[in-house]
Amino acid sequence: MDSTQSREAARTVTDEIASYNNGVQDRRVSSKVKPGYLRHLLLNDPPTAGEKWEDIQKDVEEKIMPRMTHWQSPRFMGFFGATTTFPSVLGELYSAALATPAFNWECSPAITELEIIVLDWLAQLFKLPSCYLSSGNGGGVIQTSASDALLSVMVAARTQYLDEVTSHLQGTEKEIIMAHRKEKLVVLGSEMSHSSTERVAMVVGSAFRAVPVSATNNFSMTGEDLSSALQQCRKEGLEPFFLTATIGTTPTCAVDTLHKIREILKQNPNLWAHIDAAYAGAALILEEHQHLSEHIGKFDSFGVSLHKWLLVNLDASCLYVKSKKRFTEPLSMTPSYLRNRHSDSGQVTDHRDWQIPLTRRFRSIKVWFVLRTYGSEGLKAHIRYHIHLGELFHSLILTRKDLFKVVAEPAFALIVLTIVPHHDEPSATQNTLTQEIYEMINSRGEIYLTSTVVQGTFAIRVLCVIPKAEERWITEAFRVLVETTEEVLERHDAKAIDFPGERQKFIDKSIEHK
Repeated sequence: MDSTQSREAARTVTDEIASYNNGVQDRRVSSKVKPGYLRHLLLNDPPTAGEKWEDIQKDVEEKIMPRMTHWQSPRFMGFFGATTTFPSVLGELYSAALATPAFNWECSPAITELEIIVLDWLAQLFKLPSCYLSSGNGGGVIQTSASDALLSVMVAARTQYLDEVTSHLQGTEKEIIMAHRKEKLVVLGSEMSHSSTERVAMVVGSAFRAVPVSATNNFSMTGEDLSSALQQCRKEGLEPFFLTATIGTTPTCAVDTLHKIREILKQNPNLWAHIDAAYAGAALILEEHQHLSEHIGKFDSFGVSLHKWLLVNLDASCLYVKSKKRFTEPLSMTPSYLRNRHSDSGQVTDHRDWQIPLTRRFRSIKVWFVLRTYGSEGLKAHIRYHIHLGELFHSLILTRKDLFKVVAEPAFALIVLTIVPHHDEPSATQNTLTQEIYEMINSRGEIYLTSTVVQGTFAIRVLCVIPKAEERWITEAFRVLVETTEEVLERHDAKAIDFPGERQKFIDKSIEHK
């Protein structure tokens, strides 16, 4: 494909992307295909001769699009968002065209320096403490995901901890004691923390302990909760070295009590404390949520994923560290082929030392495009509107207390609910009903939801934070939820009625209610 052909191909692709975006709400939000479907539609062997672009592009619409789950549809209300916008997509075009690995400053000074600048811009928007700015001892870097960010800081934290507790030793003795104590290391996080903390702990070979939380605290981890867990770990002979606190837990978007937890951290100086704000951290650009930012400076690192809510497409997970020295030293290695005078001078940042992989993509350009296109006021309006949509859905749910019960206090546009049976029934029955309704809704493809389990209660999560979200889609989702719930409850109630007369009375009453 030469430059003339690529221009024409690019034009057709951008036209198709624009058409997709304009009409994505008209597509079934999730597909009905069975696993392995695509193998039957494509050739068994790779093509031996090149194909025309028109034929390749035609297969995208015919064989790929109908089998997609459409995360950009306003009917998609599951998980946390995966947003994208045209400025972000244009940034990806530049990144792909320039194709620079960017593992150190010399690879491309502009890529390194733009990333530093936009991360500082974001820190200012989030009102993060100045210790997280590049002008001080800390700074930020763009990772592929919140899990990758966690892996990087946990590896650094483990090395720092072992070095500190064996600082009085040297040589072989130090190595033996470090290996022995490594087996006792433990990572902590709320029982509502994202599974990535436990998974990364498994990857680095450490134990994980979930800190129990209570519904009376809206499922937030408190200082008391953490203190009890730390004491229990030490009673078991374990050595806590890493903690994940959360702003916006995955099940309910709870916020751990940062101001109380930071008091516990003062008593545990060797404990690396990370804040996972992958989704809800975006809301820190709003003044009404920036009271949370003042506590972040007492933690060692902070992560927020722009691709979940801030109009930048995957992947764009920002990691901030309070001390770049403590973070990068355990990850730094400079073989001869990576040495250069700029790196040796110590006056530049080499982002290869800020992550596990060596190479990295030019991600900051799409962030730069989005920040310049929307500005801080545009981003604030975007977040506030979605919070309004969450409040709207919550208000609708409250009009049908006969059908729904809100499990946790609504937060950051997320509503978590369960179904109310028509009769007093055990929680297992309630869970079964809720799960049946949830699965029926997703199987029909009008909207897409995800579920969670909150301390034994099966619940439905409803969240719509993509750019095309509007009030009409919120009311549409409520309609689907109500109609499906009534359908399932009536069927269950009908099965529970033994006598024809009682059955008819129930049907008459249902008709009268409608």
